[in-house]
Amino acid sequence: MIDLPTGAGRPPLVAVAHGSRDPRSAATVTDLLDVVRALRPELDVRIAFLDLSAPRLGDVLVALHGEGHRDAVVVPLLLGSAYHARVDVPGAVTEVLRRCPDLTVRIAEVLGPDPRLESAALRRLAEAGVLPGDPGMGVVLAGAGCSYPPANEAVAEVANRWSSGAGWAGAVAAFAASAEPDVPAAVRRLRAAGARRFALASWFLAPGLLPDRVTDQLLDADPDAVLAAPLGNDPEVAEVVLHRYADALARPAAA
Repeated sequence: MIDLPTGAGRPPLVAVAHGSRDPRSAATVTDLLDVVRALRPELDVRIAFLDLSAPRLGDVLVALHGEGHRDAVVVPLLLGSAYHARVDVPGAVTEVLRRCPDLTVRIAEVLGPDPRLESAALRRLAEAGVLPGDPGMGVVLAGAGCSYPPANEAVAEVANRWSSGAGWAGAVAAFAASAEPDVPAAVRRLRAAGARRFALASWFLAPGLLPDRVTDQLLDADPDAVLAAPLGNDPEVAEVVLHRYADALARPAAA
């Protein structure tokens, strides 16, 4: 059970995603937040985006202030702690606090790493028909990739755990941009390990340009590859959102 404050001590949860020109992305984030609301119907949950989609994070926080709220918790719907989490989210909050100095904002940690995200990714694979114990299967765990190595290493650690414990020919992390290996290189590694069939596991929250890129690359390598859906509205992802919110309430607010 997730312990949350009650009554007046429960500030709104502002879930902020990156944003995308692909309408499937915002729709998937909306579905995820519907699950969050179903888990905690008494909680005020708002959606926001950093870029490319509306409403923007700053606009949502200013609107909350205009409604009379003086506290809010921002939960980044980001799977790793890279540039968007380390720079963009705090920067947007700082701009709002300059305009609304009596607003208290706490910024939660990003969603990953968390065992529940791994569980959700494996569940998406199972939904696509890929189960542990198939020695001919090679799994590509595809993420966005970034210039901050620890974020990429966190994805690689997940793939390494799967490679050693799932009974597949192997599992290799691959990245859509800014990091190595890419999907073709991951497929070559898996072929060398004995993989005869391939599956794409998604380390993306929602569909969009980068997930489509890695999907196309895997299908170029194996037109019969199995494709798992992004993490999306999985209940365990929603639980992580709520846990990040609860943990943030115990930390100092942004100044």
